[in-house]
Amino acid sequence: MFSQHLKKETVVSIINTIGELNQLQDVDMILDSTLREARALAKADAGSIFLMKNGELEFRHVQNDTIFGANGGGLFQYGTESLPVSDSSIVGYCALTKEMVVINDAYVIAEGLPYRFNASFDEKNGYRTVSILAVPLVSRGHSLVGVMQLINAKNRWGRATVFSEQVKTLVPIFTNNAAALIERSILNRDLTLRMAKMAELHDPKETGAHVQRVSAFCAELYQCWAENRNLPRLDIRRFRDIISHASMLHDAGKVGIPDSILKKPGRLTHEEFDVMKQHTIYGSRLFNSISSELDQVTHDIILYHHERWNGTGYPKGLVGEQIPLAARITALADVFDALSSKRSYKEAWSDEMIYEELRKESGQHFDPELVETFFQITNILHAIQMKFK
Repeated sequence: MFSQHLKKETVVSIINTIGELNQLQDVDMILDSTLREARALAKADAGSIFLMKNGELEFRHVQNDTIFGANGGGLFQYGTESLPVSDSSIVGYCALTKEMVVINDAYVIAEGLPYRFNASFDEKNGYRTVSILAVPLVSRGHSLVGVMQLINAKNRWGRATVFSEQVKTLVPIFTNNAAALIERSILNRDLTLRMAKMAELHDPKETGAHVQRVSAFCAELYQCWAENRNLPRLDIRRFRDIISHASMLHDAGKVGIPDSILKKPGRLTHEEFDVMKQHTIYGSRLFNSISSELDQVTHDIILYHHERWNGTGYPKGLVGEQIPLAARITALADVFDALSSKRSYKEAWSDEMIYEELRKESGQHFDPELVETFFQITNILHAIQMKFK
């Protein structure tokens, strides 16, 4: 039986929410949606998620309605902070003990507790943290996936207050189920990265960092483009999830190109370039059996990300909006990363040179609307570069 504080319909809602989250593929979208749903359940103003990586807690996601608004954390999403699993921090203590930590006032923590609140974020951003609910994310196999931290429960007037007893009971029910989805999405991303790295075995220009940057660039470009068009939030979430995952495989077909061409340090001959163009065909064949929208978008990205807006690209010479949106976004993301990266035959371009080139190629190589979108979020794109060096 549920206690008198628990509403049966709320638990049913949690189960339904977990079912909806289970439809997502990409780990970043699952983290975003999980944190957003947990905050809604707890009526929390802000929150963050840390995931276990190499024995430490890696910062992965943040939301704060007061500072960032309802659209998320922007460039703050791509911070590079890590914390030890130890009792020196609230999050570290939660991970160490695998127990929920409840704090009613971050600035008045009882003597005798090993951890203290780190006020640097508050001081830098003019924020005032009051209540904290840190919850361990533990998989069904009892391994620690990470820690979710909810901040500043809000009362009916929007002021910060303490987390209720009901919230302290409901949130762990939600996170215990969400942890399994997060763990699954991490495994899925690792598998996709392994597939993408098959090209790296042949092409030294392709790296795990490259495909992660391109994936994040695509997600942010799509998000901004879709918001500019006032698309429904659920549609944005669904397609951002798909393009984040699919774009990591944009060059999967390079495994079929001879090493003599992929590893050639200088420019390719016309004959060699004709062979190189075939990587779009080879890769798309991996997804010829379309069973989902993810398969379709992955197929389109691999096949068409070298098409050009003016029709001079390959393999089919598509023009303008004949090129699928996901492929147009990936084309811009891939070229941006190539220009800003050092290669054996060139130095990395400066921001000024890259911006000039993208403006010049607007309406030629790239969708003009996406180029305008690019310049709206350059700060976020550079934060992605710093995270995935």
